[in-house]
Amino acid sequence: MALQTIYLQHIPVDMPIHLALYRDVRNTAFLKQQLLSGNQEFEYAFIDATMIISTSHALAAVYRALNDHLQGRRRSRNVHAEIVFSLSPNNNVRLCASLDAYLTMPKNLGGIIRLTAEQITESFKRFGIDDSTTSVLVIKVSTTPTITHESVQQHLDSVIEGTAVQFSNENIRAMTDFAKVRKVYKLNDSSGKKRGKAGDQLGTDGAEQNMTEIESAILGAIALRGAT
Repeated sequence: MALQTIYLQHIPVDMPIHLALYRDVRNTAFLKQQLLSGNQEFEYAFIDATMIISTSHALAAVYRALNDHLQGRRRSRNVHAEIVFSLSPNNNVRLCASLDAYLTMPKNLGGIIRLTAEQITESFKRFGIDDSTTSVLVIKVSTTPTITHESVQQHLDSVIEGTAVQFSNENIRAMTDFAKVRKVYKLNDSSGKKRGKAGDQLGTDGAEQNMTEIESAILGAIALRGAT
């Protein structure tokens, strides 16, 4: 399989990130059920790859989630859920490290907690997998020494029914649904033309510039999330 392991700058070297990109996945219903049941063997960020436009887009969310995790600002149940949460452009409410702290917080903060719970749910609806998802980006952080490239590869090989492809801009953009991405990130198409899949967009002059503008806007939204 095409599992890649990378190390991010300013993130501890004992926390490498493992990424695998799949097309034609046939068992996302099973994968989602494992997540919902809390099966720790399936503690991954399972992302709908049609909502990702580039490797930088995915890695920006990973960096944001890891940074918040290390700084004690994580809002969701684990760092992998935080990666999915970090993809959303609208999560600008500062909270304590975990929703589990709800029971110990003053009653007047309950509204903030509920708001963030709703934001997390919305993030998973937008960027997580559902029963019909066929393009999947899988991300795993080595949060313990037992999580290695080999262990992740062996597990994914045994549980994902799909075709692994290289984690690259070319393969990601072959999957991207730009219409959905623009809607979620509230991006305007400066050309005024309706755009759909990446293949419909990249064959024209100026397309690369357009892609750069889209990517810059999305990375800025992720970087600024929670900054106010």
